[in-house]
Amino acid sequence: MASPDYYETLGVARGAKPNDIRKAYRRLARKFHPDLNPGDKSAEERFKKIQEAYDILGDPKKKQMYDQFGFYSASGAPGGQEGFRAGPEMGFGGFDFSDLFSGAGSRATGGSSNAFRDMFSQFFSRGAHGTEARGPERGSDLEYGLSVDFWQAIRGTQVRLDINRQEVCDVCGGSGKHGGQSAVCPECNGSGTVTQIAGAMRFSLSCPRCGGQGRLRDSCEKCHGDGRLSKAETVEVRIPQGVKSGDRLRVPGKGNSGAGGGAAGDLYITVRVEPHPFFQREGDDIEIRVPVTVSETGLGAKIEVPTIDGRALLKVPQGTHSGQRFRLREKGVFNARKGVRGDQIVEVLVQSPKVRDERTKEILRELATLNPEDPRAELWSKV
Repeated sequence: MASPDYYETLGVARGAKPNDIRKAYRRLARKFHPDLNPGDKSAEERFKKIQEAYDILGDPKKKQMYDQFGFYSASGAPGGQEGFRAGPEMGFGGFDFSDLFSGAGSRATGGSSNAFRDMFSQFFSRGAHGTEARGPERGSDLEYGLSVDFWQAIRGTQVRLDINRQEVCDVCGGSGKHGGQSAVCPECNGSGTVTQIAGAMRFSLSCPRCGGQGRLRDSCEKCHGDGRLSKAETVEVRIPQGVKSGDRLRVPGKGNSGAGGGAAGDLYITVRVEPHPFFQREGDDIEIRVPVTVSETGLGAKIEVPTIDGRALLKVPQGTHSGQRFRLREKGVFNARKGVRGDQIVEVLVQSPKVRDERTKEILRELATLNPEDPRAELWSKV
């Protein structure tokens, strides 16, 4: 099966910079996040593909491997093709690797001869015999969805969100070592080998983290050598005034803890605002539809209309038609970024009078006599 084109999934060019890749991911995550598309299986599947693409392209090492070979397995080694297998039982004897670093090797793999050098140097530079030479690595970001009601979004609020994140082990302080017993190596899951695939060839190599032993010596008994533990945590999140569906809030340092003393990632929360049965929000404006009587529109009137702040007076001019829209300045949603409020748009709907007696009928007949104009005359002239 052909490997997916992660650049195409995120809608960016192959030469896109990390910042462009990150922006594309955030834009698509806001659009297809399952919490913003409840019950939409296609959106959920699309979000999974977007997340998978960003997991590769958002990591410099994985991106480099993907750019060189066109694929990368979820385990951290390139994968997706079957080919030559060189296992521990046969070592590398009987296979001449010199061709891999010559022009012939380049033609066989479809890449440069330096690609293999880069791959092996990256793979083995992490150390051997259970030690690691990795420097500090920033922790990964976390993505959560959060639903708030209409009034919480309009006025702003403080909510408590339960998350699961990786935290630095409190026993070993993140080193992964604490004089404990040996533990299963998390790199190879105890097998002692990891798989690397390049082009049409598949290599089974000794794990660089545990030296092929499958276990780590003197590893921390609590985190089993990883240096981090998954823990549940309740985070206080401030929902700013005027937040709208699709907005993405950032809580610094509340992502997964970094490895090797690296900084923690961030927590990103995509907001979904529950709709209101009467107030309709369009950007920073609030739209409502209000019924008015024939006499109010015919004679003109001042009527009370609801707003998100309470009641307000609206002047209905004489001769107002049904469907006409009026604007109440600065009666909409406060935009914290711009420091201004939107407006409220009021659409009036003329209601016909209820005819309950003969006197009302007489008045309506008299009104028809005094106003004989055909309201559909202009309509027929356009047909």
